Amino acid sequence: MSLKLNYSMSLANSYGLTKTQKVASAVGMLGLFILTLALFNVEFPNKTIALTLALSMLFAGVIWFSNSMYLSKSKGIKNDGVYFKSLSSKGLIGWLIGVALTLFYIVLYFYPQYLGLAQKGEENTGLVALFDPLSQLLSGRNASQWFVYGTLYTVAILVFGYKFILKYRHNRYEQIRTISVMFFQLAFAFLIPEFMYVMNSDLPYYDLKNVWPLNYYNFEQYRIKAFINAGNIGLAMLIFGIVSIFVITPILTYKYGKRWYCSWVCGCGALAETAGDSFRQLSDKSKFAWNVERWVIHSVLVFVVLMTTAVIHSYLGNDTSKYWLTKSSFLTGVGVLLTLVFAGTMIFKRKELAKDAKYGAIGYFIVIAVLFAMYFFSKDNTLFVFKSESLRKSYGFLIGSIFSGVIGTGFYPIFGSRVWCRFGCPMAAILGFQQRLFSKFRITTNGGQCISCGNCSTYCEMGIDVRAYAQKGENIVRSSCVGCGICSAVCPRGVLKLENDSMKGRINPNEILLGNDVDLMSLVNENR
Repeated sequence: MSLKLNYSMSLANSYGLTKTQKVASAVGMLGLFILTLALFNVEFPNKTIALTLALSMLFAGVIWFSNSMYLSKSKGIKNDGVYFKSLSSKGLIGWLIGVALTLFYIVLYFYPQYLGLAQKGEENTGLVALFDPLSQLLSGRNASQWFVYGTLYTVAILVFGYKFILKYRHNRYEQIRTISVMFFQLAFAFLIPEFMYVMNSDLPYYDLKNVWPLNYYNFEQYRIKAFINAGNIGLAMLIFGIVSIFVITPILTYKYGKRWYCSWVCGCGALAETAGDSFRQLSDKSKFAWNVERWVIHSVLVFVVLMTTAVIHSYLGNDTSKYWLTKSSFLTGVGVLLTLVFAGTMIFKRKELAKDAKYGAIGYFIVIAVLFAMYFFSKDNTLFVFKSESLRKSYGFLIGSIFSGVIGTGFYPIFGSRVWCRFGCPMAAILGFQQRLFSKFRITTNGGQCISCGNCSTYCEMGIDVRAYAQKGENIVRSSCVGCGICSAVCPRGVLKLENDSMKGRINPNEILLGNDVDLMSLVNENR
């Protein structure tokens, strides 16, 4: 621990970088500089050495900076000064990084040729060419813009994951959770897909940790054919994808809440928790943002359900002698499944839904039912008014590219680190629905110990006003909660605790906790 005294009484002047941290930052910036030179088509004599040097300097710079930042201090959360730093308080540096990230994502998704992606059989150039040696090593093929993105994405999670582990080294839950997302990103999202291509080049790219609707493209006709043509391994992957939706996901969410995926496995969550940790306090905590969040994210979910249904429907047949799954039987099955979910929720879980959630569920169900009816009772063979390809392209552009990429990540320094997870991710919407109504997970609170410091609400990246629950001693059972546990980690009084327990009493009303007209003895006897 540093014994050097700081005589300054000014908070604004207490959070500058030390000489060591400046040098470490310079080392990391040199790594970025090499990548920037490649972006502008600077030819390196040896791409392997240049890439190795760039990535090594990025690793070394962040690790060195993190060691200097945290190992010289005692254990415990040091979120002091975040609103005095330009980077983490929507200052000039934050805006510049936000603009740079946004431009990078726009070029990546829509203009990859400017990154050096080969056109019409030509050789890669620029930044993409710099990653050719690594791609050749892993899969024996030249790099694409997605390989470049995947590599940088993985590097960011690994290096900032190390920083995160040091920062939260007093909290075992945060350390294990961070190691988990680092492992799943490196192994399941980056290395295994490359190795699978080497073993069977007919297999389409498959990020094994992605579950529908995140991998909405998984059920397109060309991918289904590719899985089937790849033999047993392809069929196994296809079955695994279906089982993940209807078996694995519900069981794990019931036992552990959506945190098993959003905070332990998901790559989007991994980047938000590690590289985005400096921006978690920027999430909007207003009630207006919460209302927008609920309507937007569930509208995206309805969109992806309709789009996927339309895509699968487009390549099915009507002849029962040729197709065991026909257009009509598929639509009937989808309709029955959605009806059962809606009816079951309204009959057995109605009390757990807020008034606007009930109205929303009814409205969405009516819209889907009308679209199904329009198809069955019309002569036009177009499903859901629009062609399936138009729906898929619209979803891929608006949600898959603009929302999840450009806004979801590029706007970290402006809107916080979980913009995509909070407002746009359809997987988060499904898991949130299951977590709210059918999960054992909750965050319990001890209102008597709360000192209303506000740390929990400030650093909740999902925009939940945790303090409001803690002050009342009310369990936090929100569909948006990803169970990251930061609210508990930054609490100085141990008020918050992540728990898995029985469903009974999980959603406890304010009236009981406030003691308004409650028979306290009957409550005590009931909970013995």
